[in-house]
Amino acid sequence: MLVLNDKETRAALSYPALIDAVERMFQTGCVMPLRHHHEMEVPGEAAATMLLMPAWTPGRYSGVKILNLFPDNHLRALPTIFGNYLLSSGSTGEMLAIVEGGELTARRTAATSALAARHLARADAQELLVVGTGRLSLNLIEAHCVHRPLTRLRLWGRDPDKAKEMARQAKALGLDVEPVNDLAAAAASADIISCATLSIDPLIRGEWLKPGAHLDLVGAFKPTMRESDDTAARRAKIFVDTRDGAMHEAGDIVIPLQNGTLSPADIQADLAELVRKEHGGRQSPDDITLFKSVGAALEDLAGAILAYETMRDRNDRA
Repeated sequence: MLVLNDKETRAALSYPALIDAVERMFQTGCVMPLRHHHEMEVPGEAAATMLLMPAWTPGRYSGVKILNLFPDNHLRALPTIFGNYLLSSGSTGEMLAIVEGGELTARRTAATSALAARHLARADAQELLVVGTGRLSLNLIEAHCVHRPLTRLRLWGRDPDKAKEMARQAKALGLDVEPVNDLAAAAASADIISCATLSIDPLIRGEWLKPGAHLDLVGAFKPTMRESDDTAARRAKIFVDTRDGAMHEAGDIVIPLQNGTLSPADIQADLAELVRKEHGGRQSPDDITLFKSVGAALEDLAGAILAYETMRDRNDRA
């Protein structure tokens, strides 16, 4: 059985290959039972979350991700997310690989956002604003650069010093990222805005969004959390990774549905419909598009299969 640490997982999941793998899985589909989502008390701190996410392709592969999210781990200089993915044979049940879950989650999340942007952002988009300074921020910048000619990369965070540090790390990867302090001005200028935060209250105001902007929301994973306001929901064409997930778990969708800003019919398409060409995606250069993802087990399965097959093939050639 292969055991991949975070560095090996990262090396096995190049963004061009991972974006394509996620796209293929959305096109073909897989069996994806409802994920288990459990809140765990942490005395004196914010509650933690345990996620169990199974999926399988009959006769090929099966897998389950076990993920623990502890929001206050930054107080200990630890990652917010710890977890692993167990990949098995779908024909014999043999355990094939354990893939480091934090790296897999970060990379498949960013790959899914970049895949959605390929259908929803303007083809000539040049300016990206990433909101948030956690683990996902650098991943989102890398992934969005794969299919768009981005020439201006900007980063905003609540803590300006952390934004500067993340920009420094980005430059070490060859990405010229500019930290910014004025969120409103940066959002008003951006062609693509990608948010990855644990915000409870809206950060992005719909009035800031320029015609043709694409808003990518990957944080705020609970029904009580949101990164955008009702005006953004009202102005934008809405797309989601999965309808069930977004309509039950994503505050950026749930809250506007509850207060009447949105109706279920306002959700234009999910990601499977986009990649299968059942919906044309962006219809006009001036459309404002909004993509909300909450994560789907098929994305993890696609990434775990890619990581396993990549490392297996490398070992066979060695």
